[in-house]
Amino acid sequence: MENAAHDGPFVIDPTGSDIHGEAARIRARGTATRVRLPGDVEAWGVNDLSLLRLLLTDPRVSKDPRQHWPAWINGEISPEWPLFAWMAVNNMLTAYGAEHRRLRRLISSAFTVRRTAALRPRIEKIVTELLDGFEVLAPGPLDLREKYAYPLPIAVICELFGIDDEAASDEMRHHVSVFFNTSAEPHEIAAAYPRMRELLAALIADKRKNPGDDLSSALIAARDDDSRLSEEELIGTLMLFISAGHETTVNLLDNAIYNLLTRPDQLALIRAGRAGWDDVIEETLRAESPIANLPLRFVVEDITLDDGVVLRSGDAILGCYAAAGRDPLVHGHDADRFDVTRANKEHIAFGYGVHHCLGAPLARLEASVALPALFDRYPGLTLAAEPGDLQPLGSFISNGHRFLPARLAAE
Repeated sequence: MENAAHDGPFVIDPTGSDIHGEAARIRARGTATRVRLPGDVEAWGVNDLSLLRLLLTDPRVSKDPRQHWPAWINGEISPEWPLFAWMAVNNMLTAYGAEHRRLRRLISSAFTVRRTAALRPRIEKIVTELLDGFEVLAPGPLDLREKYAYPLPIAVICELFGIDDEAASDEMRHHVSVFFNTSAEPHEIAAAYPRMRELLAALIADKRKNPGDDLSSALIAARDDDSRLSEEELIGTLMLFISAGHETTVNLLDNAIYNLLTRPDQLALIRAGRAGWDDVIEETLRAESPIANLPLRFVVEDITLDDGVVLRSGDAILGCYAAAGRDPLVHGHDADRFDVTRANKEHIAFGYGVHHCLGAPLARLEASVALPALFDRYPGLTLAAEPGDLQPLGSFISNGHRFLPARLAAE
């Protein structure tokens, strides 16, 4: 969706129909340029990797709309706005300064390296079960997003948080998809956030009665042992991990599989031992950031950039992560090319600094198990559609495909 002139804001396509083409057009307008989001909300689209890193660690940039975004403070943002849940939630995603440090410290104490590493045997078992299940499916194309990329992370998240109610899990999945779907219907958007809160409040109530060795119980204990963690923050934290914790991994798996199926030379490098699966994971995160654009941050006090552009106090910032991953100033003239042998795979797909995602090790662990298992089990795997026929998710936040049809053996 191209603007007619560069003197007005770049209009973001809510359907995300051309994420990388749009990222290139935004980049052409400067390292930070005005963009217009749905609902005529304006923000600065920051697409330069170095500048994004600076802003992510600058105390003059906040994540808290309740303190630093006039549009939110003045009640101008409707519950039907596609990004409403991203602003309304009360967790690390919307905390600033000392509040962010407090929440991150408490959550880090529950979301430990030990707890993540201990999940490997369970991840391996889930992967094996999913691959075994392919054998009994009817012949024909198989949707690898629905049958593989999605069920693995959601099963891991449910186990991690002790969610064993399948109906509740399915309903949570629906509402999470609405959070990320920036072209969803207004009534769906307005209903998703309050209903998700209800489901999580019920989960918390059950875990208080029946605690287990899971992250929900650990976070509840942190809340109950420390009055500084409010009930709203507990609900918001669970919402953050359950939503972001599986959506990013689904898209990581989806895009890694897609790139290997459409670039057989890259898969050949892996099979020849000239590159490893970690190379696939990091290059996918760079070239196909699972979160294309991350909303929103807010300017606390005026910031003058090196090119003279001034971000004014109260302005919103949209982090253009997909654009930053393909920054030609960092990755050269071939930044758009997927290359597992690329020496510099620098990216901020999981954020940066104090805002680096606590769940990043888990996402990488899942991918490091799921990808080699799939391609080892089905060496003749092929894409069952023309690449140009695959549809994006309908979101300018989430970067993936609606469907990823594949055949288990070449025909």
